[in-house]
Amino acid sequence: MPPSEFPDWLTIIEFGNVVLSSAILILSFALFVYILTFNLHSRVGRSFAALLLGVIIVYSGDVVLPRVDWAENWLRFQWLGIALVPAAYLHFSRAVLQATSLRPTRRQWLWLIRGAYFISLLAAVLALFTSILVRPPRGFEEVAYLEPGPLFFPFTFYFVVATLWGGWNLLRARSLARTVASRRRLNYLLWSFAAPAMGVFPYLIVISRAGEASTAVVLILSSIANGIVGFMLVVMAYSVAYYGVLSPDRVVKRQLVYFLLRGPVVAVIVIGLVLGVPRVEAILGLPPDTALTLLVVATIVLAQVLLYLFQPWIDRLLYRNEMDEVQWLRTLDSRLMTSGDLSQFLENVLVSLCDVLRVSEGFVALPGENEIRLEAVVGDEAAAREILRRPQVQQLLTTDSPDSEFHTIDGYQVRTLTNRHTDQPMGIVAVRGPAPLLDVEDPQARAVIEHLLRRAELAVEDRRLQLDVFEALRQILPDIEVMQALRGTVPYVISAPEPPSNHITQAPEFKEWVRDALSHYWGGPKLSESPLLKLRVVRNALAENDNSPTRALRAVLQAAIERQRPPGERQMTTSEWLLYNILDLKYLQGKRVREIANRLAMSESDLYRKQRIAIDEVARTLADMEANAETEQRNESEESQAPLVRSP
Repeated sequence: MPPSEFPDWLTIIEFGNVVLSSAILILSFALFVYILTFNLHSRVGRSFAALLLGVIIVYSGDVVLPRVDWAENWLRFQWLGIALVPAAYLHFSRAVLQATSLRPTRRQWLWLIRGAYFISLLAAVLALFTSILVRPPRGFEEVAYLEPGPLFFPFTFYFVVATLWGGWNLLRARSLARTVASRRRLNYLLWSFAAPAMGVFPYLIVISRAGEASTAVVLILSSIANGIVGFMLVVMAYSVAYYGVLSPDRVVKRQLVYFLLRGPVVAVIVIGLVLGVPRVEAILGLPPDTALTLLVVATIVLAQVLLYLFQPWIDRLLYRNEMDEVQWLRTLDSRLMTSGDLSQFLENVLVSLCDVLRVSEGFVALPGENEIRLEAVVGDEAAAREILRRPQVQQLLTTDSPDSEFHTIDGYQVRTLTNRHTDQPMGIVAVRGPAPLLDVEDPQARAVIEHLLRRAELAVEDRRLQLDVFEALRQILPDIEVMQALRGTVPYVISAPEPPSNHITQAPEFKEWVRDALSHYWGGPKLSESPLLKLRVVRNALAENDNSPTRALRAVLQAAIERQRPPGERQMTTSEWLLYNILDLKYLQGKRVREIANRLAMSESDLYRKQRIAIDEVARTLADMEANAETEQRNESEESQAPLVRSP
């Protein structure tokens, strides 16, 4: 059709059908990539990807067919997807049923699914290279289709049975669901599970047996079916996206919705423009290439802008009652301060302070894990590091009663950065200059100096609090991942059996049991009910502890802690004594975290990190003690069973 002519209604229907077929192809491919990216480790996700692959193959042929002369080859190529779908149906539905019931797959089911894939492979080969399943095509100009062969109707029976069996499996999974979320998602699957079958089955071959159909009727029915299939595929993908992921539901929902809006939706609009602009050249009044380029660029750019502008409304639809909490969580990304942010901020404060005081050298230092570290330096860095070695500076960082005065140390004016809530030192700020330098007479200048120092204190305080929060989240993150893995599809919570006593030290939870027992060292259920009570070294200590399992475990833990003690006289701030000091102060003496951090001249976040390392060392020591106890018992048993040799 020449582009200057306005298309008739049949051409419009044909064009709309091509656009819909292209849209389903794009949507199927996008969902295929999404599932393989985010649900690849899930059996449900992999089987659904196989189902989508069949849809992709079939709709690739639908998009290409109107533009090629060798239609028979593409019609036969589509049978790769048509044949794949029934086997993928059985595989997918069985994976959903297994994920819901938490039961292992029976051997007969494995062979049944393998057999279905073999039948599908055989059907694809027959369709590609023989006329047993389908014969050369016939049809009219706009619609072409293959003729049925002798095995077409047996294949149709196999296709229908596999599809219905898949639906029956989903019904069984729905009856086994125990949570509202899993039932809702399975309802979505039940309403949409027929989408791949509707989209790929070659209905025209069946219609040809009843007589040739009208071109307009075929195109209209095909367009309606394509629209329904596209919607149902999105619903299926939405349900499948939750299987096998560790993210919260709200994250999965938002991730999928924005993936569809940014990818397939924009791509479908662009495809519509690519196919439609040349047909309406006379209306646009522009050359096809120019109009197409302008519209495609405008669509891509405006789509991202509109998505950004409407994001609050989209999120409100997605989250509803959770919107306030979600908005609060999102503010954290822009307000949290990383270590690089802190260094940059302190450097800006230091530069501003030097400008006000008209000096060219200064630094800000904070306590680190093993030594004091420079966070920001203006001027001579070597001189700043030399000052940090002075005992007076060390005293300012470890004092229990910091002040807000500047102290003169080797030409530097040094002031402690103090936590205003706990009155504990957090670091120091120093500028190089004589003492009169700080006797600023201008009240406004003095106010600026105090304001800058206060901002530095607030930044360091906020960063330390954030590190404490991060450390707490890091400790509970494994539990959160387990909870997310069990959500939605678990009908019952099944406790894993405890390992036998001789394998306790090899259990993945061993370090966690040690940490729990230490946290209740002076009494509590995590000590009195700890799996560590089954250790042989604990049973051996019963006689020395009045046959009290709790006291015996406490004694063994204390012995493991004492093995961390270095030789020589105890020191509080040296690195070789750090782990033992943390264990002794935290668990044996029961000191508070802030008090321990102050005594060891370290931040609370550094203390938490070192505490985790110390607990790992105690766990390793306990494992060695248990291994030694088992070896000793084995040797004693061998000696007792050895035969006595009498002297002649």
